[in-house]
Amino acid sequence: MTQTRVEPDQLLAVATRVLRELAGPSAVLRPDQLAAAQGLVCEGRRVLCVQATGWGKSAVYWIAAAALRAAGSGTVLVISPLLALMRDQVAAAQRAGLHAVTLNSANVDDWGVIEKQLADDEVDVLLTSPERLASARFAESVLPNLLERLGMLVIDEAHCVSDWGFDFRPDYQRLTRLLTNTRPDLPVLATTATANDRVTRDVADQLAVGSTVAPLVLRGTLARSSLQLGVVPGLSALQRYAWVAAALDTLDGSGIVYVLTVADTVRLADFLTSRGHAVAAYSGQLETDERERIEDQLRRNEIKAVISTSALGMGYDKPDLAFCLHVGSPASPVAYYQQVGRAGRALDTAVAVLLPAETDDRVWAYFADASTPAPALAASVLSALGAASQPLSLQKLEEATGSRRGRLEALLKILAVDGAVQRVGAGWQATGEQWIFDEKRYAALAAARATEAGIMRSYAAGSGCLMSFLRLSLDDPHAGVACGVCSVCTGVLPAGLAFSPSTVDVDTARIFARGIDVVIEPRKLWPTGSIDRTGAARKGRIGTTLVDGRALAFADDPGWADLVVPLTRDGAADGELPPEVAAGVVELLARWARSWPTRPTTVVAIPSRTHPLLISSLARHIATVGRLNLVDALEIRGPRPVSGVASGQRVAAVTASLVPAGGLSEGSLPAGPILLVDDVYSSGWTMTVAASLLEELGATAVYPIVLHRRP
Repeated sequence: MTQTRVEPDQLLAVATRVLRELAGPSAVLRPDQLAAAQGLVCEGRRVLCVQATGWGKSAVYWIAAAALRAAGSGTVLVISPLLALMRDQVAAAQRAGLHAVTLNSANVDDWGVIEKQLADDEVDVLLTSPERLASARFAESVLPNLLERLGMLVIDEAHCVSDWGFDFRPDYQRLTRLLTNTRPDLPVLATTATANDRVTRDVADQLAVGSTVAPLVLRGTLARSSLQLGVVPGLSALQRYAWVAAALDTLDGSGIVYVLTVADTVRLADFLTSRGHAVAAYSGQLETDERERIEDQLRRNEIKAVISTSALGMGYDKPDLAFCLHVGSPASPVAYYQQVGRAGRALDTAVAVLLPAETDDRVWAYFADASTPAPALAASVLSALGAASQPLSLQKLEEATGSRRGRLEALLKILAVDGAVQRVGAGWQATGEQWIFDEKRYAALAAARATEAGIMRSYAAGSGCLMSFLRLSLDDPHAGVACGVCSVCTGVLPAGLAFSPSTVDVDTARIFARGIDVVIEPRKLWPTGSIDRTGAARKGRIGTTLVDGRALAFADDPGWADLVVPLTRDGAADGELPPEVAAGVVELLARWARSWPTRPTTVVAIPSRTHPLLISSLARHIATVGRLNLVDALEIRGPRPVSGVASGQRVAAVTASLVPAGGLSEGSLPAGPILLVDDVYSSGWTMTVAASLLEELGATAVYPIVLHRRP
C-alpha cells in the first residue's frame, strides 16, 4: 500500500480544529507539535518526541491521525503500556472526532466485534499493549491485515523500548521487530517525557530500523515550573506514616501517595483510613474494574488520595492532581520525575515531597535482581522445558527450579522476547533456539542503575536544587539553573508542610502497625521429586492438617520488622526472645484466637541449628502464657538443608533432616490442635514437612506461627 501524504495547509486546518476540541477554543499549537505532525503526515518520517508531561504529546498523534484518516489513510495503531492510558486516550480521540477502540485483556468479549470493525476499515485508531503483540491470536488474525494498510504507528511511553530506560519492558522489544516488517515510508511516532541522552539515542536508533531516512528527534525542556519539590529525610517508618496522615490534613485538593511495594499500599491505606482520610490502595494486582473505579474516584476528587505503587503513573490523566508524596524513594531519578509529573499539569502550583526510607537500597536491590535474568536459573528453566514432553505450567517450573513465581514470570518474558521459549495455552515450551546470557549488556545496565541510585541518594539527602537534580538526570539541555522554589533552594517545605510528626501521632501509627495480622497460607500440593521418610514419592494434595497461620512481621513492615528482622536474619546472634517481641506474639495470638475453630492444646517448636535459644524461648513463652502443653516432638540431624534448589529437592532434604523425637509414635501427642512455632517462614516447605510429621504422630490440626514472614 502506498503511504498517504497530506499537504501542509490541510494539516494546519485539521491541527487547529483538533487542538481546540482537545484543549479548548483558546489553545495554541506549539511549534514542535506542528513540526512533529508535519514530519509524520507530510513527509512520512519517523519522529521521536521527548517533551515534559502535560506538553501535549498525545495531541500530536490525534492531529496526525485525524489528518491521515481524512486523506483516506488506513487505521492508526497506538501501542500503549497501561489500561488507564488507553481509556483516557479513547475519550480524547472521541473529542478529536476519531473512532478509537482498544484490544486488551479487559475487553476479551468484544474482540470479535472489534476485529470485524478493523477488517471493514471502520476504526480510526486501535490502541493495544505491547503484550498483545505476543498473543498468537492477535499476531495471526489481526496484525497481518492491519500492517498491510496501516496509516501510522504510535509508540507511547517509548522509553520502555530501551534497555537503559527506567521502566524497560521486554515486550516493547517486539516493536523493533515490528518496524522491520513495516513499510519504510510508514509514519512512526514515539513519545516520552522521561528519556535522557542515552535513552533518546537508543530509541532513535531503533526507530531507524527499516527506514531510509533518519528519525526526526524533537526535544524540549523538561522543567515543570508548577512543581514545588521537597524532601523530608531521616524519618523512621512509623514517623513517615504519621507525617503523611498530618500532610493529608494540610494539603488542598487530591493526589497520589506512592509506595514501593504492594503490601505497603494496603498497610498505609488502612492506616490513613483509620485516621479518617478517604483513600484507596492501588496496584497492578487489582482487578481491572477495581482499578478503573479507583481512578475515576480520584479523577472526580471523591477521595483524598490513592496509595499506589508505580502502577498508577504513565498515562493517568488528571490535570488538577494537586500533590504527589513518596513514602520511600524510587531507584531512579527518571522514575521519580515520571511519577511526580502526574501533578500540577493544569495548576499554578502542585506539591511533590519525598520521604526517603532506610530500607530503600534493599528494595532497589530486590527489584533489580528480579529484572535481571540469572544465567543459572535460565539454564534450569530451559533444561526443564527441553526435557518435558508437553508445555509446563508456572507451578511445574516453580517445582523444577525452586524459584519464586514472580522471578520466573520476569525471566520467561525475557526468554520469550529473545525467542528461546513460547507460551502454549496455559504453559510454556522451549523453541529450541539457543539463548546466551549477554554478560556485557547486563553489567552495563547494573552500572547505570548504580549511578542512578547514587543520584537518588543525593537527591534524598537534599544535596542541591531538587529540580536541577531531576533535569540533569534527564540530560535536559536547559538544566543547570536552580529552581528557587524547592525545599533546598528555599530552606523550607512548601504548602505548610514544615512540621515534624508528633509523638502522639507516631505512637498511634505504632499501635496500628503492630495490630496488623500477617496471614501464612499453607502449601497446597507436593512438588515433583519430593519423598517421605520411607523413600516413597509424595504426590497430590498435601491435606488439611496445616491451616492458615500467622507471622508477627512481614518483610520490612513498619510495625515489628525493626525488632524482628535483626533477631531472625541469617548470621544473627542467638538469644532469648526479647520481652517486647514476646508481648507482641501474645497479642497476635489473642487476636488470632477469635477465629480458631478449636483452641490448641500443645506447642511444638521446629528445632533450629542457627537460633535454638530464640525458638525454644518463643515456644516456652507461648506455652506458659497460654497454659498449653510444651512437647519436644521434632529433632534435627545431619547438615542444614540448602535453599535455592528445586522445591522437590528442598522437601527431600528437609524430610531427611527433620524427624520425630525419640520415643514418640502415633498417638503419643496430646489430643487437640498444635501450635507449630518457627522463627522464619520463607518457602514454607520446612513448616509443611514438620506438619506432615506431626500428622503421622496423630495431630488433627496444626496452626503455624512464626516471627518473620519473608517475601
